[in-house]
Amino acid sequence: MMVWQRLASGDHSRRPDYDPCRSRVFLLSPANSSAIRGQLLLNRNSDFELAHRFRQEGAPLGEIFSFISSLYFRGKLAYAEAFANSPPGFPSTLAMTSSRGLLPPETTITLEDLLEMSSVPIDLSDRRYREPLVKDAGALARLLPPGSKIVLLGSIASGKYIDPLLEVFGADLLFPEKFVGRGDMSRGGLMLRCAQSGLELDYVPVISAIRHGTKPPKLSPLKERVHDR
Repeated sequence: MMVWQRLASGDHSRRPDYDPCRSRVFLLSPANSSAIRGQLLLNRNSDFELAHRFRQEGAPLGEIFSFISSLYFRGKLAYAEAFANSPPGFPSTLAMTSSRGLLPPETTITLEDLLEMSSVPIDLSDRRYREPLVKDAGALARLLPPGSKIVLLGSIASGKYIDPLLEVFGADLLFPEKFVGRGDMSRGGLMLRCAQSGLELDYVPVISAIRHGTKPPKLSPLKERVHDR
C-alpha cells in the first residue's frame, strides 16, 4: 500500500515556512542490515536498550537505520531535517528500503519487518526491491507540485539507487555535488556539520553529474567544529 495516496489533497501555499520555488524532498539511501550493527539488532538474544525495545514494540525506521549505519545515516537524517522544504501535507524526508519502497523515517518497524527487509538484496534484478521503489517514486512524482526537486542523500557511484530513480524523476533528481569522491563516513560527517552550521550544500542533477571524482581533503574533527560554534 502506497503512503502517497493520503497526500493527494491539501493547500500547497499556506504554510509560513514553505517556499514553492525551492520545493524539495530528500530521499535517504538505506542502511545495510547485514552489517555488524544490523546483525546485533536482528539477534534475538541482544540485551541493549534499543534491541529490547525493538523486539517488544518496534522502533522508528530512522532510529533503526541510524543505529545500523551510525554516522552516515545519522548525518543524512539530521541534514534532511535541517533543510527539507516539502509542500504542506507531504513528507519532507523518505528512506529507501530493500523491499518496502519509500518510507518516512518515523515509520515504526518491528523485528519481523527488519528480518523481511534484510532478506531482500538491493539488486536491480530483484523485483522485490525494484518494483516497490519505482511504484512509490512514481506516486511521489505525480503528487508533488510541478517544479519540485528530489534530492538523493546517498551514493551515485553505482546504479542500484539512481537508475530506478532517474527513470521516474529524470532531471529533477539532484544530489549534493560535494559528495563526489567521498566515502560514507566523510559524507555523514559533512552533513552533520552542515546541519549544525545551517549551511546547505549545492545540488546538481544526477543525470549529468560526474559519478566518480578525486577524493577531497579530509574533514576536520567534528568535535572541533562543534566547539568553534
